[in-house]
Amino acid sequence: MLKSLFSGVTGLQSHQIAMDVESNNIANVNTIGYKYSRANFSDLLAQTNQIATAPQGKLGGKNAVQIGLGTSVNSITKIMSQGSIQNTDKNTDVAIQGDGFFIVSSDGGNTYKYSRSGDFKFDAAGNFVDNNGFIVQGWVRDKNTGLVDSTAPISNITIPPGLTTPASATTQMVVKANLSASTTITQFSPTYETDTTGAFINTDGYPVTPEDMGVMFSASGEAFSLTSAAAGPGTGGDGIFISTDGGQTYAEFRYTSNIADVTTTGTGAGGVATSPTQTDGTASTNANVYYFNSTEDFRAAVANWTSTNALNPGASAGATVNYNAQGKLIVSNSAGASDLSIAVAGITDTNTVKNEIFTGNFSTLAGNIVAGSTSTKQSQAVNAATHSVSMDIYDSLGSKHTLKIDFRKQSSNATTGTSWSYSVSVPKPADIGGVAPYQNILNPAGVISFDSTGALAGYTIPAIDFTGNNGSKPNQSISLDFGTINGFDGITSYDNESSTGGNSQDGYAGGDLNGIRIDASGTLIGSFTNGRSFGLAQIAMAKFSNNEGLTTDGGNVYLQSANSGDPIIGTAATAGRGYMQASSLEASNVDLSKSLTQLIIIQRGYQANAKTITTSDTLLETLLGIKR
Repeated sequence: MLKSLFSGVTGLQSHQIAMDVESNNIANVNTIGYKYSRANFSDLLAQTNQIATAPQGKLGGKNAVQIGLGTSVNSITKIMSQGSIQNTDKNTDVAIQGDGFFIVSSDGGNTYKYSRSGDFKFDAAGNFVDNNGFIVQGWVRDKNTGLVDSTAPISNITIPPGLTTPASATTQMVVKANLSASTTITQFSPTYETDTTGAFINTDGYPVTPEDMGVMFSASGEAFSLTSAAAGPGTGGDGIFISTDGGQTYAEFRYTSNIADVTTTGTGAGGVATSPTQTDGTASTNANVYYFNSTEDFRAAVANWTSTNALNPGASAGATVNYNAQGKLIVSNSAGASDLSIAVAGITDTNTVKNEIFTGNFSTLAGNIVAGSTSTKQSQAVNAATHSVSMDIYDSLGSKHTLKIDFRKQSSNATTGTSWSYSVSVPKPADIGGVAPYQNILNPAGVISFDSTGALAGYTIPAIDFTGNNGSKPNQSISLDFGTINGFDGITSYDNESSTGGNSQDGYAGGDLNGIRIDASGTLIGSFTNGRSFGLAQIAMAKFSNNEGLTTDGGNVYLQSANSGDPIIGTAATAGRGYMQASSLEASNVDLSKSLTQLIIIQRGYQANAKTITTSDTLLETLLGIKR
């Protein structure tokens, strides 16, 4: 009889523990990161009155006769299921989606505690802490390398208030662009002008090399597309026919890709090949054929034709020919001995006029220029295909300088592709190695080439040395990255308009920290007033073999136990660890409807066990009444 009383007592005790557990679950229904617990009942040892027997002969076996002695709570299990993720308005709140725990420390990293509550903040000293004041553990940015090394030991995450980032000098420039291979362009600049001595100069007065007339463009941006003459004077090729004196004295200009390849019977001014007897099918036998391939060759040919010489006795002595700043060919007769009458037409070859674009561009030279007159004859502009890219770079002090790269089409070949020259310049007083007094212009210019598919074939200047002349570190090496050789990831040359697809550089000025955000890997990314952002620290995560083996330490933290296993520390979203979600918190995983239902079950179990005791008491009273 007493056994039933004691069984009822154990039932009351066990249900009381279950009530305590479930009450704690309900109490923590709104606790961030809380994991609910479950009380697990088991029966106690039973009293065996008869043991079990095996079958003997014709008698069957008998089961043991055992009387149970009640129940007990032999374990309380933490249910580590995922709680729902709630978005917040606080950028330092972090939730874990998946397995893993935050690591915090109350003693500078000597001992660790573990938590699913990511309600973090920065204290007055810049420590990244939870609501207990425990400092979050992880990895901080190395000042020397500028990187967050997640393979190093973890430590306190601290970001000092008022953090600044020093200036970083530019070491690399990346340019992505297309340099047009079209025969009609919208981006062009005049060919270089000539000074009073006939030397070619750019707009800064810097000496430059004459350009290949074969890849030049008309005033409206149409390619001359000149075809080269075959070896030997007067054997084909594009050109221009200019006559004077009613067509009795004239010159034919032809184009060749290389003057040295032309067999000549004479040499004109500027090394231009001439043939005094070539007629090329025309009626006159007084033809002068001048071969040219550059803007200088062409200017010299026209100048030679307008000067008195044995090959052209009727020309005006003293006439001059130069290019102006607009790229126009200017013919002057101010010092001429006689009038100069000019007519312009294309060279005829089997009754076909060659290259109307080229000849049309010089048709405005036609007409009479009186000897000694101040009036001039001008062609239309001769243009080069161009494209410019400007980019801000930084010196060691964080001072900004605008570096400009000017591309000009240099040559074209149907088999090998095209090439462009490129000059680099910076505003004075900066220096990039040019010749005095033009130290701010790179000399010599570089050459970038492309194959017949428009892919980058190579470029000659991979880096420049920059000196700001403002107290910053001199001879700052800046590499120029125009893309992968034989690739299409940088500068290309397609039959599209010239355009810049993107450019970048790795330098920046100094700046102050003005905001922090946290990404899915737990990296704290700082945003600075100079527009730069980079990782300042990374939150570490721990994973255990048995999460349920962790012991609760209050304050939403757990401690490692003998049955949890050692923590496996690493970064979020790796090796089975979950990822982090910023501006979010993980809610308690308590299911209130289930907990309230469980209360009813516990209540009824408790009542039933109490009834067992009262019933046993009644039986005892009956037993005692026998004596009366």
